Amino acid sequence: MVKERKWILSEPADPEKVERLSTELGIDKVLADLLVKRGVETFEQARSFFRPSLDDLHDPFLMKDMDKAVARVRKAITSEEKILVYGDYDVDGTTAVSLVYSFLRRYSSQVDFYIPDRYDEGYGVSYKGIDWASDNGFGLIITLDCGIKANEKVEYAAGKGIDVIICDHHLPEETLPSAVAVLDPKRADDHYPFDDLSGCGVGFKLVQAYSQQYNIPFETLIPLLDLLVVSISSDLVSMVGENRVLAHFGLKQLNENPRKGLSAMATLSKLEPGHLTIDDIVFKIGPRINAAGRMETGRLAVELLTASDDKNAIVIGTQINDNNNARKSIDREITQEALEMVQNGTALSRENVAIVYKPTWNKGVVGIVASRLVEAYYKPTIVLTKSNGFVTGSARSVSGFDLYEAIESCSDLLENFGGHVYAAGLTLKESNLKEFVRRIDKFIAEKITREMLTPVTEIDAKLEFSQITPKFFRILKQFQPFGPGNSNPVFLTENVSDGGNGRKVGAGGVHMKLDLIDENQPFHQIPAIAFNMSEYFDYIKAGNPFDICYSIVENYYRGNSNLQLRIKDIKEREEFL
Repeated sequence: MVKERKWILSEPADPEKVERLSTELGIDKVLADLLVKRGVETFEQARSFFRPSLDDLHDPFLMKDMDKAVARVRKAITSEEKILVYGDYDVDGTTAVSLVYSFLRRYSSQVDFYIPDRYDEGYGVSYKGIDWASDNGFGLIITLDCGIKANEKVEYAAGKGIDVIICDHHLPEETLPSAVAVLDPKRADDHYPFDDLSGCGVGFKLVQAYSQQYNIPFETLIPLLDLLVVSISSDLVSMVGENRVLAHFGLKQLNENPRKGLSAMATLSKLEPGHLTIDDIVFKIGPRINAAGRMETGRLAVELLTASDDKNAIVIGTQINDNNNARKSIDREITQEALEMVQNGTALSRENVAIVYKPTWNKGVVGIVASRLVEAYYKPTIVLTKSNGFVTGSARSVSGFDLYEAIESCSDLLENFGGHVYAAGLTLKESNLKEFVRRIDKFIAEKITREMLTPVTEIDAKLEFSQITPKFFRILKQFQPFGPGNSNPVFLTENVSDGGNGRKVGAGGVHMKLDLIDENQPFHQIPAIAFNMSEYFDYIKAGNPFDICYSIVENYYRGNSNLQLRIKDIKEREEFL
C-alpha cells in the first residue's frame, strides 16, 4: 500500500511584508503569512480578498467570439427557432446545461436539452445527438463542457442545416471546429483575463453577455449561481480570481435560497441547511449528481436541477440517491478486484504505472476506481473496461506528472482521448492494447521521478494550539471558499497527545475521534477527526505523543457548531518509541 508521506513545511513569506500586514489588519502573523503567500500584501488587497464583489467579474465580451454567440442566440429567440442545449453527463456538464437551459427558457418556449448516454454515445458531441436534433427540427445547438474537439461533428451538423455554438473549457487542438462561435478561454487567440473557468462558468458568461447586451438586470442571474458553485467545486478548477467570486456568491445562494433540486440533494445527503460548504459539494452533492450519468442517465440530473416543485425534486433526487448507493457498492467491488490485480501481478503493468483491465467492469465507475488506486499505490493509474466493442477507461495521475502528455504520445493507437494533466479518458481497439501498455509504460518510466512517486503533505505553517483563538478562526473562515489555488491551510502542531477520550468511529472503526492537547496547554482540549487512520489508535490510546498536520474546520451537527481539527497525517514521535 501507499508509502509514508513526506511532510514539507513551506518557506515563510517576506517577514517585513508579514509584519506590516499583521499590524495593519491586527491579525496573527501566521494569518498574515498565509495572505502574503496568496499575493495579498496591502490593506486594500485584503479588503478585496475578504469581501469578494460581483463588480470584479470580467466583461464577458472580452471572450473571443462572444459577440457572435450572443447575436446567434438572439436570432434564434426572436425567430422562434428551436434551440438544443447539449452537455456532458458529469457534474460540470449537467449543471452547465441546467444553467443555460433555465435562462433561455425565460425567453423562448422552443428550448430543450440533450445529455449523451455514457455507454451508448460516450463523452462529448455525438452523431446520434446531432441526428436527434435534426429529426426534431432544431436549428441551433449550444454545447457545454464539450465540443472543442468536435470538428467533424460540427461539419456533420452543418450538413444537416444546424448551427453550433461551442462553450467549453478544455484545451483545443490547433484547428478549431468551424462553429458559429467557439467560446473557450483556453483558445490560443483568446485574451480573456481568466482562463480557468469551468464548463458551467463559460455557459454563465454567455448568459451574462446576453443579459448585458439586451438590458436584462444582472440580479436575475443570481439564482443561477448555486449551479455554478456546484460546478466549480466538483470540477476542481482553481478557486482564485473570477471563480472565487462566483463560488462565494454561489455558496451564499446555495445556503440562503437554493433551487428545489439542490435543496433535495442536501436533504438526502443529510446536510445542515444553511451551512453547506465546498467540502459538502465535493464529497456529498457532486458525487450524487455524477451518479445519475454513471448508473442511469445524466438527463435525470438536469431534470433534478431544473425541477420546479419540491415533490418532483425529492422523487428525482431519491432516484439519483439510490443510483449513488448502487454506484458505491459497485465501486467498492471493482476497487477490491483492481487492488488484488496489482498485488498479485495480474495487472497489465504495475511498476511505473498501474494498468488494470477487465472487460466486465462498469464503465461508469472506472474513474473513481483509478483515483482509489492512486491513493493506495501512489503512481499513475489507468483502469480499463470494454464498451461497445472497444477498450475504454480512465486515467489518474500523481502530483507533478502530466499523464495526459503520456497518453497523447500514444494517440496513434487510440480511437479518441481527452482530459487534463491529472485526469483523462481514452478509448482504443483491443488489438492495440498490448502495444499501448508497452509504450505508455516506457514513456512514463523515462519521465517520472522518484520525487513524483513520493506522496507529499504540504504544510503552510507551524501552529501552537494556544494560537487557535475564536478571532483566529473567524478570520481563517473568511479565506473561504477553499479550493485549488486557495486551499484550506494545513498546519503542523508537534508533540500533542489525546486527552483520554479518543475512540474509533465509523463502519469497522476505521476513523478516530480525538480530543487533543499540546504540552503548552494541558487543560485545553481541541476536538479532532482522523479519517482512515485507526492504525495509530493503540499508540495514541497508550498516551504517547505525536505530531499532526491538519486543517481547521467548522463542524455542524444538529444545529450546533464547533471548531474541529481535520487531521491529514500523523507521525509518531520517534524519540519516545
